[in-house]
Amino acid sequence: MKRVLIITYYWPPNGGGGVHRWLKMSKYLPEYGWQPVIYTPENPEIVAYDPESAQQIHPDTEVIKSKVWEPYDLYKKLTGRKKNANMYSGFIQEKGKSKWLQKLAVFIRGNFFIPDARRFWIGSGADFLSDYLQKNPVNAIISTGPPHSTHMIALRVHKKFPQIPWVADFRDPWTKIDFYQKLNLTWLADYQHKKKERQVILGCTHLVTVSPRWLKDFGAIKAPDQCTLITNGYDHADFEHEQKTRSTDPHKIIIRHLGSMNEDRNPIVLFQALQQLCHEDPALYDRLALSFVGQVDVSILDAIAKYGLMDKVEIMKFVPHRTAIHLMLDSDILLLCINNADNKSGILPGKMYEYMGAQRAILCIGPSEGDVYEILTKVQPNAMVSYDDVETAKNFLQHIAKQKDQSPSELRYGDFSMYARKNLAGAYGRLLEKLIVSHK
Repeated sequence: MKRVLIITYYWPPNGGGGVHRWLKMSKYLPEYGWQPVIYTPENPEIVAYDPESAQQIHPDTEVIKSKVWEPYDLYKKLTGRKKNANMYSGFIQEKGKSKWLQKLAVFIRGNFFIPDARRFWIGSGADFLSDYLQKNPVNAIISTGPPHSTHMIALRVHKKFPQIPWVADFRDPWTKIDFYQKLNLTWLADYQHKKKERQVILGCTHLVTVSPRWLKDFGAIKAPDQCTLITNGYDHADFEHEQKTRSTDPHKIIIRHLGSMNEDRNPIVLFQALQQLCHEDPALYDRLALSFVGQVDVSILDAIAKYGLMDKVEIMKFVPHRTAIHLMLDSDILLLCINNADNKSGILPGKMYEYMGAQRAILCIGPSEGDVYEILTKVQPNAMVSYDDVETAKNFLQHIAKQKDQSPSELRYGDFSMYARKNLAGAYGRLLEKLIVSHK
């Protein structure tokens, strides 16, 4: 069995979307002849606590850890959070929190902690891994970001061990991520981010990303034949082990969003459609219920109140992944919101694939072109609703209600097995095999 070192910040008991790509890849890589060696912090900042996810770790996986220092205690003081409060990813303004303090904290984050708040892990992490690799050889290295400090660790290690091929795995872009402009960077900080990004892109043996548009962007810097698309996906085992029958009122039509909801994902068009249905189709309106599971920006709460929908909405905090799967199956419509940002054409949320695995109707509010459109409309032709197309949103809700009255809410999708985690791990295994041959 060949060995692959995977440098990742997010690992159980941390939860959330950043964990599952490599938790699941490492689960299936041994079937393709690769033993994962996970390097992760011993004391990470907990974004969302999900100890149950540790049950998914493959027994052949070796996990090595070292301590990391992070400036989050200072950040929490600055933004008025308690010391033991979880730090949520993304730009989410919480109700009752000072907006200007959050903006100041973001400015400090973007300009002084480059590439991110885990920068203090880079030197110690590279030294730790250099010592480890002297005694414990591996056949390949993968760094996955964000945080992009993982790539900087790998860059230093690769310079010491150039004979080991290194794959930089970008789950999100670096300087082309949707919130990059919100960091309010000085010209010097912008230069440093772009310089480090370029060092990683050109320094890695191979680059992998999750979206065709982002693959094209990276291919403009690195040779296209050194860049590969391996998307996120769903794990069929997650759904096989969950009860697929509804536990709530079968008459209700539950619209549910899982994951963080920031200002750029505000589903205004859905709120407008619901408000109009209240007058035009009150019988349907009475059946509809809206559920948000995860951190919700204050702007979404304000919009819910503005459109008079507070009595229709349930808001839940973060839940463990297994519970999230159950809630997907206990839904009629799964809501997917694409950030209305400059890079929206390349955004492919990880939850989209799990929505497919749940085989429930998907309502995606996003652009009428781009990667998410290309994938979703092949699976469910009527899934997409433009940001301001209220009429289509209403027609979608009426169509799903009619369909539910005639048949169960489980849909018969086209073939989407190419997004199964096991198949994606196979693609990664084959890529690594190719790299260790060509890198000799």
